[in-house]
Amino acid sequence: MAVTDMREEKLTKLKGLLAEANYMDRAVRVLAWDRETYLPEGGAESRANQLATLARMLHAASTSDEIGRLLEDLTSEESDLDPDSDEARLLLVEKRDYEMARKLPAELVEEVSRAGSEGLVAWHHAKEAKDYSLFVDALKRNAEVNRRVADAYGYADRPYDAFVQIFESGMTTAQLDTIFSELKEAIVPLVREIASRKDAVDDSCLKQYYDEEKQLRFGLEIAERFGYDLKRGRLDQSAHPFTMPVAVGDVRITTRILPNQLDDGLLSTLHEAGHAMYEQGVDPAFEGTPLSGGTSAGVHESQSRLWENLVGRSRPFQDFLFPRLQSTFPDQLGKLDVEAFYRAINKVQPSLVRTAADEVTYNLHIMLRYELENEMLEDKVDIGKLDTIWKERMEQYLGVVPQDDAEGVLQDIHWSTPGEYVFPGYTLGNMIGAQLFRRIRAEIPDLDGQMASGEFGQLLEWLRSNVYHHGRKFTSNELMQRITGEPVGTAAWIAYARDKFSAIYGI
Repeated sequence: MAVTDMREEKLTKLKGLLAEANYMDRAVRVLAWDRETYLPEGGAESRANQLATLARMLHAASTSDEIGRLLEDLTSEESDLDPDSDEARLLLVEKRDYEMARKLPAELVEEVSRAGSEGLVAWHHAKEAKDYSLFVDALKRNAEVNRRVADAYGYADRPYDAFVQIFESGMTTAQLDTIFSELKEAIVPLVREIASRKDAVDDSCLKQYYDEEKQLRFGLEIAERFGYDLKRGRLDQSAHPFTMPVAVGDVRITTRILPNQLDDGLLSTLHEAGHAMYEQGVDPAFEGTPLSGGTSAGVHESQSRLWENLVGRSRPFQDFLFPRLQSTFPDQLGKLDVEAFYRAINKVQPSLVRTAADEVTYNLHIMLRYELENEMLEDKVDIGKLDTIWKERMEQYLGVVPQDDAEGVLQDIHWSTPGEYVFPGYTLGNMIGAQLFRRIRAEIPDLDGQMASGEFGQLLEWLRSNVYHHGRKFTSNELMQRITGEPVGTAAWIAYARDKFSAIYGI
């Protein structure tokens, strides 16, 4: 048999093994989606056992010796491959995934899954009761599990590096510290300037009663207009909005609708639609391979934040959005003009809840969580007192204090599951989104006019070609270097925020 034929046979065998593991993972995602949407409370314990068992089986399938041998053979023979080719990148990404997965013992993988399922139940009960004490034991367990995971992965400097290499390959905690430092230096003075003119924007129009079913339908209509394909997706409600990619042809989203906060539900829906359109735009040829899915947490968040904020909160888009919203809710918005609505949905005001935060103060929420995640990993914070510590730091960072735990330490779902140390991705997403949008404006000069007319085909196609299509082929920095000629940085977002909010507040 010719060498090329032998190589092709090995590659086909490897892809088959990877597809089996990938499809098992996608089945797990369906069970996880159901757990968050329709699972009756009585099924929680059984679902935890199901997911833990499947996690162990998936880990075994993903880390088999046979995959290791095939990877070793194929990577030793890849010198003639174009380093950017699908095959070369598949081997590179899979080798990275395989080596990291092999570092985790099977029993630890099962423990992560079980702790996550049980922690999720505890979080739901605690948030509903607004009582952090109901979640303390679960969070302590998760923190202990996370320390074991970090030790298993290994790290050169700080434990958080173990998670950064999973969710933001190619970056380090030290780089994140630099990004947050640069943002803090820019944000704090801007927030102070805006605070001196806080009465310049009135957002009371958003806080009237809005029928929940109408909100849900309207948000979905706009998501479809953006390009979210309902033949390959669906929208449901959950306690915390999320996106669940099951396949290129099955990307589900959820949202949260509040009757007295119009922008929360609408923007949450657009945010998740951004995630979903990314997944729907990945090259179908990557289905069942390690290249399927998004590049990283940061790039994924760049898409949700781009569609939510850079499009959804932009002034041009309001010329399309507001008349339709006004006709849906004439009693609430009938006497308002588009300029007043644009200013209302862009009001800058320190808030208690991250998902409802404005663009300027949002990153301060992430900084607080990033700080606490590092402290939990390094055992430098008393988790039993985290509810009190949270209130103290909210006052320190944002000047507001939660009245209860539901709007405080329990507001986000992420810490209910071990390994979900992905909050920096939200801030990286803001940075990446701004860098991409600057490039998009240069290549689509009429972008504002298209958004004002409700036309998003050219924007979506640009993103599909430059970002979505590549799946996981490139790291965040590699992707940004290819598209913009520079790595991930803060300059574009800082300039965007200063320009936009200086105009709104007359600074």
